[in-house]
Amino acid sequence: QVQLVESGGGLVQAGGSLRVSCAASGRTFSTIVMGWFRQAPGKEREFVATINWSVGSTYYADSVKGRFTISRDNAKNTLYLQMNSLKPEDTAVYYCAASKRRYYSAYGGDYDYWGQGTQVTVSS
Repeated sequence: QVQLVESGGGLVQAGGSLRVSCAASGRTFSTIVMGWFRQAPGKEREFVATINWSVGSTYYADSVKGRFTISRDNAKNTLYLQMNSLKPEDTAVYYCAASKRRYYSAYGGDYDYWGQGTQVTVSS
């Protein structure tokens, strides 16, 4: 089992920056693929970014490409999402997820473990 706990959400003005974190514990060695998803009120959960930390490859949704950066500190077992140039449409609950697969995926069903989420609100 892997436990994921997000933190770092909050309120920020449009154009600002925020970094959310996800602390992983448990059998973390079994999850080399991790990702961030988000869900806005009244909308379906959507993919944001994913990373295969063993090879350092990343993949982003078009809506955040060039503004968001996903990274992982293996020594701390922590996943990060650095969000710059935030827009009101980025407002959502952000979820951290981990997968036992060996290839990254933008599909939520490929992830085995999920955190409880952290709220990010961007004011205009």
